[in-house]
Amino acid sequence: MHTGEMTAADEQIEHRQNQFHTWGVYGLLAVSVLLSVAAHELMTSPAEWYAGGALVVAAVLLQLWHGPRRGRRTPSRRGTVYYVLRWAISFALTWLTPFFGFYASAGYFDSEELIAGRRRQRLGLLATVVVVAGSQSGGMPSGSPTRWLLFGVLLVTNFGLVMVVGHITQQEEQRSRERAVTITELERTNAALQRALDENAALHAQLLVQAREAGVADERRRLAAEIHDTIAQGLTGIIAQLQVVANAPDLAVARTHLERASDLARHSLGEARRSVHNLTPVALTDAGLPEALKKTVAEWGERTGVRAEFTVTGTTEQLHEEVAATLLRIVQEALSNTARHAAAGRVGVTLTFLGDEVILDIRDDGRGFDPLAVPERTSSGGFGLDGMRARAERIAGSLTVESEPGHGTAVSARVPLVRHD
Repeated sequence: MHTGEMTAADEQIEHRQNQFHTWGVYGLLAVSVLLSVAAHELMTSPAEWYAGGALVVAAVLLQLWHGPRRGRRTPSRRGTVYYVLRWAISFALTWLTPFFGFYASAGYFDSEELIAGRRRQRLGLLATVVVVAGSQSGGMPSGSPTRWLLFGVLLVTNFGLVMVVGHITQQEEQRSRERAVTITELERTNAALQRALDENAALHAQLLVQAREAGVADERRRLAAEIHDTIAQGLTGIIAQLQVVANAPDLAVARTHLERASDLARHSLGEARRSVHNLTPVALTDAGLPEALKKTVAEWGERTGVRAEFTVTGTTEQLHEEVAATLLRIVQEALSNTARHAAAGRVGVTLTFLGDEVILDIRDDGRGFDPLAVPERTSSGGFGLDGMRARAERIAGSLTVESEPGHGTAVSARVPLVRHD
């Protein structure tokens, strides 16, 4: 709700206030007239009755001249004149009969709307209190000291009550203004908060789109790595076996390598089908990571003729399939690189379960290289060290390479130990 708009309750209150200020004075005047007529003995002479009647007619005409109230009035000269004339009429009527003190009490309710200035408003209230106190003491005091004393007590008491009520009313109005300011600030804050929420929603939608795009790109890289680790490595092994066949000295050696090439082809086909299914290495289908690594290392050593050993240390854990697949792929890539480039005579693979992480080390005694001099991967090259490092980092791990020309190579991958669900 905007602060400039009025609710139905506010409109109802405003209507009732208008009705009270418009018809309340007529009601107080009527009550005063009825009580005065009922107690006719207070005005004993016809002149007093005529004077009283003329003053009542003057009060009615004054009220008609003032007009009905439509919303809260602003203090003005016209309002001050109306207040003074009404007070004078009430003073004269109260002098005739104290029952017109009811009519005089109307001055309590509209002094702030009619008179400008705090001091003038208090003077107006004091004048009203004088008339009301005179009516309460049985009429304006004459020469009797007792009546003057009673009038003085009533005057001080009434004026004190008016000041206390006025002060309380002023404080309540101040609190109402402060509440209105607070409500305005809250509405402004709520509007700003809503704008921020809308911006956050738009940013959230944008981030979702970016995350989806990043996930698609990451999945593409992952699929490329899986294809490289399955089909490319298998074909490389097949080509190597066929090259041996081409240079085989006799039929028995050629047949042996042809069988190995056939086994590699079947293995690569199964690996490719499995990768398409869920990208999980075939070697992990029926065995855990240690068994899969042991088999992979043994088959690689048999195929390449390089002495290869596999060791497990620590308490073996059943790893999450993504962690196990990543470590197996790193070993496969490292062994493939060793076969192509290292000319090693011995390779050692160690899987270590250490607290909350798993460490995989692949070491060889080959020719080594300068890690800083490794050229960037080209579009026609394999994934190599970059691919292994990307795999490890994808599961919040890391990969380090230590090598030196003529002193072999050591690859170490450290990944979190995430157990199988």
